[in-house]
Amino acid sequence: MMSNLPLVNIDAVREHRGWFLVLGIVLVILGILAIAYDVLTTVVSVLVFGWLLVIAGVVEIVHGFQTHRWGGFFLHLLVALLYLVLGVLFVARPLIGAASLTLFLAAFFFVAGIFEIIATIRLKPPHAVWPILAGVVTLLLGVLLWYQWPVSGLYFIGLAVGINLIFRGWAWIMLPMAAARLGGQAGATHA
Repeated sequence: MMSNLPLVNIDAVREHRGWFLVLGIVLVILGILAIAYDVLTTVVSVLVFGWLLVIAGVVEIVHGFQTHRWGGFFLHLLVALLYLVLGVLFVARPLIGAASLTLFLAAFFFVAGIFEIIATIRLKPPHAVWPILAGVVTLLLGVLLWYQWPVSGLYFIGLAVGINLIFRGWAWIMLPMAAARLGGQAGATHA
């Protein structure tokens, strides 16, 4: 039966558990540093995003002129210019870029939270309290970001990156521990 096949090779995880632990520990440390230096992390993140947009814009423009005979040339060029302009703005003014992105995220979280609450109430799934709670938390995050804006633009992206790194690192730390437990259980069932 396909559903019984493991998605992770437990033996390989146990064999290389040290590398998984090192990766997890490094990510957790980077996450803590990202939170401790959230404004710097925000600026660096916006700069990286800005440079990615600049590079994408240049590549799109070059590609557009290389394939200018196809029907979507002007749309292609418009998207390329949008990437390029946004990228240059983010690189030239990363704090304004961070504030803009944070305001966009605040609106997104606000609308997504309302949508999740309404959709859950309308669909009435079992255990509806959890998706409603998730919607309320998402809605409140949007309200808090908007309420604290533009100050929240200084730290929120860095904070989010840090939290993501910590949870991602923790997941990598827990994987070899779970593999060790599963290995012990598999050995006990074969005995």
